[in-house]
Amino acid sequence: MAQALTPEQLEQALQGISVPPQPQIMVDLQMELYMPAPDLPAIARLIAQDPGLAGAVLKVANSPLFSAGEALASVHQAVTVLGPQAVVALINAQSIKGEMADETIVTLNRFWDDAQDVATASAALARHLGLPSQDQAYALGLFHDCGVPLMLKRFPDYMKVLEAAYAGASDGQRIVDTENRAFNTNHAVVGYFTARAWRLPVELCTAIANHHNVLAVLEEERSEHTALKNLLVVLKMAEHIAHSHQVLGGQAEDHEWNRVGAQVLDYVGLTEYEFDNLRETLRELSAR
Repeated sequence: MAQALTPEQLEQALQGISVPPQPQIMVDLQMELYMPAPDLPAIARLIAQDPGLAGAVLKVANSPLFSAGEALASVHQAVTVLGPQAVVALINAQSIKGEMADETIVTLNRFWDDAQDVATASAALARHLGLPSQDQAYALGLFHDCGVPLMLKRFPDYMKVLEAAYAGASDGQRIVDTENRAFNTNHAVVGYFTARAWRLPVELCTAIANHHNVLAVLEEERSEHTALKNLLVVLKMAEHIAHSHQVLGGQAEDHEWNRVGAQVLDYVGLTEYEFDNLRETLRELSAR
């Protein structure tokens, strides 16, 4: 389990890595979200002030995995469908993308697509399995790898190391172990700190820190870790469905899933046959 990092550890882990400042719209949104009863129309009005954000929110809400068939035309409707945490994650992701140089954005073109695919699959799985809330699962799916572009911004050869890390998972290593050897930090740590700096919910920060540490989390018997386990098993299934091992890791086979998949399916009570059927259903929906 990830422990709270000391300021000294954070400074060492993030040496040379700049975390994008939280956009002003996020500050305004969080003031609204912290209210006992968040005002969705007010949240929608804030988002509607930025055409790029409004378009992103509408696009996701109208995707087959969220939409009930009738096209949504207003940001208010889209915010209601997605939920506040999913909307916050979308805005954060757009902010990180805006900090990247053009060359980096091109390099990470498939990364952004993969993040979206994992997020929509996470939300659909959460709804199907009745595990974490749909918008929380979506937020984790979209934001769990937010440390990747920040690592690439700091280390030009980062993507090569990340591919080696995915390949190394075939030997039972965690993906973050290879990164730690190369850089003395990893994208999960950087993502965790970014999420903390942007005041994302504690459970999402912890899930980001542990998203390549699933087996250790599942072995924990304390009941207070149930919510974390629920988030992580949904994320691992979604990554496998979205082929993250190919997109980010350049691997034909999902070595991490081979290592953790049996325990993940056992936790949610699915057989491999049932998961295969569910996976095909979600892929058919996303292809529409």
